[in-house]
Amino acid sequence: MPVAAHPSEPTPDGTTALDPTEDTPAPAVSAPMRAAKVRAYTEHTTVGQVETTPDGRVTIACACGMVLTNGPTWSVDEHIRLHRAEARFLALADVAPAGIPRLVAWPLADVPR
Repeated sequence: MPVAAHPSEPTPDGTTALDPTEDTPAPAVSAPMRAAKVRAYTEHTTVGQVETTPDGRVTIACACGMVLTNGPTWSVDEHIRLHRAEARFLALADVAPAGIPRLVAWPLADVPR
């Protein structure tokens, strides 16, 4: 692969390349972001057994204390996935570098952290 004059300049084939004389690039994910992701993962795992309530709903507990359940238009699996995604978002958004462009204004005013 041809080496670009500068790491951010594309080569003729459209890719970018690092100049071997420059320092090694920083890791793709910073230590605080990696730690936040791990924390969100470990604090939001399902625990116990799936249970069926008398009214027919399916539930399972999360390590954070929330009970995840199905609803009229969603499955318990969808609730688990949304719960974990929200936990990851909150954890990562809280430690993201200042000034990083965002899709959602941060901090969120009504979310306890």
